[in-house]
Amino acid sequence: LDELPEFGTRNLETLRQPLEDRIVTISRATGSLTFPANFVLVAAMNPCPCGHFQDPQRECTCSMSAVQRYQQRISGPLMDRIDIHVDVPRVPFQKLADLAEGESSATIRGRVEAARQVQEARFASLGKANLLVNGDMGPAEVQRFCQLDEDGRNLMRAAMQQMNLSARAYHRVLKLARTIADLSGEGEIGVMHLAEALQYRPRGVV
Repeated sequence: LDELPEFGTRNLETLRQPLEDRIVTISRATGSLTFPANFVLVAAMNPCPCGHFQDPQRECTCSMSAVQRYQQRISGPLMDRIDIHVDVPRVPFQKLADLAEGESSATIRGRVEAARQVQEARFASLGKANLLVNGDMGPAEVQRFCQLDEDGRNLMRAAMQQMNLSARAYHRVLKLARTIADLSGEGEIGVMHLAEALQYRPRGVV
């Protein structure tokens, strides 16, 4: 979904149930039906109406109140259900013109496939057909498979207070940290995996 705040609030709020429960329920006067709705949401938005809030090269023409109103078109509960938030700044010419090659798609795909195999093996003994990857974990599985060491617990404790994380965000951060560790080939969640997961939480205007 491009230009996410331009969608109607009612339409956006209907995403909350399928993002949380992987199902969608349609209710009518004669009854209700529930359908599977397991999908990946990819969305983009500008930081403000003019698009230049916090841009180091172009001046933002919006008032702070206008920036806040624009960002608040996406409700907190909906933002809370999105696992990865990434700020995408302006790309300088030097990087656009850089011919240096990064990792190939085949290499990245191999790492992802290996992580998926690790996750399938992790959950195989539980006998749950709808539990295949880390994103499928409920609170019980998170408690079992996303244990933190002392440094990780201290970091999470500080993050909960400073970032005002909800219980939902807490579980989503742990599932993401578990996935980052899997992609790194690590059996345990380290403090660096947790720190990376925390940086993907939304920041907003302030």
